[in-house]
Amino acid sequence: MEELMGIGMSSAQQALLSGCSAGGLASVLHCDNFRALFPSQTIVKCLADAGLFLDYVDVSGLHGLRSFYDGVVTLQGVAQNLPERCTSRMNATLCFFPENTVNGIETPMFLLNAAYDTWQIQYSLAPASAIQDGPWKFCRLNYSKCDSSQIEFLQGFRKNMTTVAESFYQSKATNGLFINSCFTHGQSVLPDTWYGNNSPSIENKGIAQSVGDWYFNRSEVKLIDCPYPCDTTCHNLVT
Repeated sequence: MEELMGIGMSSAQQALLSGCSAGGLASVLHCDNFRALFPSQTIVKCLADAGLFLDYVDVSGLHGLRSFYDGVVTLQGVAQNLPERCTSRMNATLCFFPENTVNGIETPMFLLNAAYDTWQIQYSLAPASAIQDGPWKFCRLNYSKCDSSQIEFLQGFRKNMTTVAESFYQSKATNGLFINSCFTHGQSVLPDTWYGNNSPSIENKGIAQSVGDWYFNRSEVKLIDCPYPCDTTCHNLVT
């Protein structure tokens, strides 16, 4: 950032920090620090795509992603870089989860996420280490192979995500939200999902239009999809 600021970015009139997946998580964690690099008159906002990783109990009853994040936080020594407003009330590993930090972000933020995030399904909710040859073996890779009880479990995950998203949106009037009920991970990086004619949409509004309306203050954007299987505009990922 020092190099970019030194070659002209410091005089930008507008700046957007965005990222997808781990980059989306980074956008959440570093949004206010990014804002602090610019003069007060610069319009600065942040976009997190597929970065709303949740501390949710997996199919074996464990917090698998929490254990993984604990290793990351410890190995990289990131506790000192996490928001003090969070680390003052809970341990650093929990503060690595956006659900525990995103409401305190002062800079305008937009959350773009699939409610049935396929990365989280495959590596957090039903990781290979937890299922072996059990009933989740095929469901975790292809939602059409899930039975009713498995879909119910995934609906619980969606409900948790939408609750976090609602709280985030209510925390600051300048925040934006697009949570669709698709089985995918990352929707801002590919032209088809970002701005294609058949881009995923909620209430007939596509992703790029939604982010644009929020970024340019054309309208408030708070879009939360109905539960699966109602959305026919999804670009679902299955293997």
